[in-house]
Amino acid sequence: MLEAAGLLFFAFAGYARIATLGEEVRNPERTIPRAIPLALAITLLVYAAVAASALLAIGAEAMAGSNAPLAEAVRAGDLSALTPVVRAGAAVGALSVLVSLLAGVSRTAFAMAEEGDLPHWFAAVHPRSKVPHHAELVIGTVVVVTAVTVDLRSAIGFSSFAVPLYYAITNVAAFTLPREERRWPRALSVLGVVGCLVLAFTLPVESVVAGAGVLAIGAALYAVRRRPGIAARHG
Repeated sequence: MLEAAGLLFFAFAGYARIATLGEEVRNPERTIPRAIPLALAITLLVYAAVAASALLAIGAEAMAGSNAPLAEAVRAGDLSALTPVVRAGAAVGALSVLVSLLAGVSRTAFAMAEEGDLPHWFAAVHPRSKVPHHAELVIGTVVVVTAVTVDLRSAIGFSSFAVPLYYAITNVAAFTLPREERRWPRALSVLGVVGCLVLAFTLPVESVVAGAGVLAIGAALYAVRRRPGIAARHG
């Protein structure tokens, strides 16, 4: 059960993208803390309703053995003619998730460029739209090329390991905030760290090894980049 929860964790991770848009919304101190729990609650209710409906329609065994369980659930009922609509809805849903991820990752690249961890070219902001257009163009191009040329199914395990791990880091960061800046008690951050680490390390061994390897390479590059001599040459 924990392994399944870890593999599905990435499906709830999109709400954090809201926080990456903090520089582009009005009154972010008020808007973002309200938007994140609201988005998470709506997502949880929708997921629960869809899962319960599909389980009632075809059962867990049929869902586990199908490549398109929602379409299978619709086909099993009285509305089988709507199966193409469900498939189209799944495609639109996947596209919307991709757009939100592009927005979040491009803002992350923008923040890293401002900190000197990526070339400063990525920190450029469009004078009219006020978005980091250089970062968006590069990230979008990389995603399109990768989606066209690579089978991304093997990346699910790595993603499922990396996502709870960076949420664990987020909880550690929240724990270090002074009392006047925290919105939730520190005990909740501790619970978040424990929960995220349990989910990450109960994943299949190959996912843990691949994820840990990529993160180790990133940490090594970051350490080299932050060496005093190199940091001074890059400003």
